[in-house]
Amino acid sequence: MMAAICAAQFYHPVILLEKNSSCGCKLLLTGKGRCNLTNLCSLEEFLSRFFSNGQFLRDAFKEFFNTDLMEFFRERGVELVVERQQRVFPASGKAKTILETLQRELRGRNVQVICNCSVKDIVTEENHIRAVKLKDGRRLSACCVVIATGGVSYPDTGSTGDGIRWARQTGHSIVPLRPGLVGLWVGTDEVLPEGLTLKNIRLTFFNQNKKIITDIGEMLFTAQGISGPLVLTYSGLIADWLLEKKEVWVSIDFKPALSFEQLHNRLLREFQNAPAKRWKNILKELLPISMIDVFVKRLGFSPNTTANQITARQRQQIVQLLKDFRLRICSTALLKEAMITRGGVSVKDIDPRTMQSRLIQGLYFCGEVIDVDADTGGFNLQAAFSTGWLAGKSAALLAKTKTLS
Repeated sequence: MMAAICAAQFYHPVILLEKNSSCGCKLLLTGKGRCNLTNLCSLEEFLSRFFSNGQFLRDAFKEFFNTDLMEFFRERGVELVVERQQRVFPASGKAKTILETLQRELRGRNVQVICNCSVKDIVTEENHIRAVKLKDGRRLSACCVVIATGGVSYPDTGSTGDGIRWARQTGHSIVPLRPGLVGLWVGTDEVLPEGLTLKNIRLTFFNQNKKIITDIGEMLFTAQGISGPLVLTYSGLIADWLLEKKEVWVSIDFKPALSFEQLHNRLLREFQNAPAKRWKNILKELLPISMIDVFVKRLGFSPNTTANQITARQRQQIVQLLKDFRLRICSTALLKEAMITRGGVSVKDIDPRTMQSRLIQGLYFCGEVIDVDADTGGFNLQAAFSTGWLAGKSAALLAKTKTLS
């Protein structure tokens, strides 16, 4: 949508082909339905939040960055709010506000939007764009095409990898597709408390050679493993470790603000204050209730043992588990369930100054179809808007040159 809007400022006609019944299905899911459209951090910090190829986006961000995007929507009547960690949302709290604004702008720019329209092939001749062939047999002549089809996550929204297929067919290198910002599945016979959110904890991911210590934050137990902000941020790297056939573990520190000794002293005080109380019930002072049975089973102590019957060694074991509750990571959740797709069209095949293919004149790429991916916080959407803007502008200027010649 942004590519078409920007292109229409410089050239007519612009046609947007959409295989769904309406544009922007996936946009409605972003930011848990609230649309975290960008982040107000500096350019350098912004680039650092990309897991790979962030520097490729430098030209696109110089052309159209966070304040430009905010001004774009404010000029069209959208009130925005900046929340913690400099994340930007529509004040309405609804992604629909952003989508409707883009749809109005498409109409205002006289962009011809054709919905329920599936593209079969991109037609090239002597490394130049010639046409787009539709699945219904029609052929639309074009001197420039922007591929903005996204990745392969959430396929029900239309992201089924079409753009990746067209890129491969036209000779572009494709970096293998993997899930990003995705939950992790754990291998355990224990019944973990599905739906429990743990706050102010720290995770440490490690394999036999490497270790990642996260910030203090939140995680969530799911039906098959773990998710939440701390997990999503590092899930891409964990996916890479798993692809390398490495054994991966995660350690949960339930009390990161306390040292082992401090936590042991606190537990000892709790036991001394209630010596006749069952040790299991004293854990309520240190753990969410739904985690207690998991702890009791993991430790193997009788739940009926009273505090004054717990030995010094057993106290050490309790504290050790509070500081280092380990789970083996066996896989990521499915790629179709990931928030973003990692991999895609290699940045080596794209000119970062224009988003034009280095192989096919008149072919442009933008958004998630490109091998760029970032942390949560508005970074991925800004990349989509920025590369869309640059690709649309570049394609329109080239089309205008061809028309004049």
